[in-house]
Amino acid sequence: MEKIRFRAEGIPEEVDFFVLEQTKVNGVSYILVTDSEEGDAECLILKDTSEGTSSDSVYAVVEDDVELTAISKIFEELLDDVEIER
Repeated sequence: MEKIRFRAEGIPEEVDFFVLEQTKVNGVSYILVTDSEEGDAECLILKDTSEGTSSDSVYAVVEDDVELTAISKIFEELLDDVEIER
């Protein structure tokens, strides 16, 4: 499982997440991340909001209920043994 480090604006420390899966829908990249490699853990769906010319990815938490539900279903299909509670 790939581990990535995030830096949030206004927060001095970095946060590590583990990437469970990634997908692209309508040209937009999404990643499903968790804070733990084992057991039941909190997960987030992040959307790449960076501009196409940027070499760095900028991710934002998906908060729109319709988008979150749709992308959650896709990740559940990609990961047979995962159920995402919304």
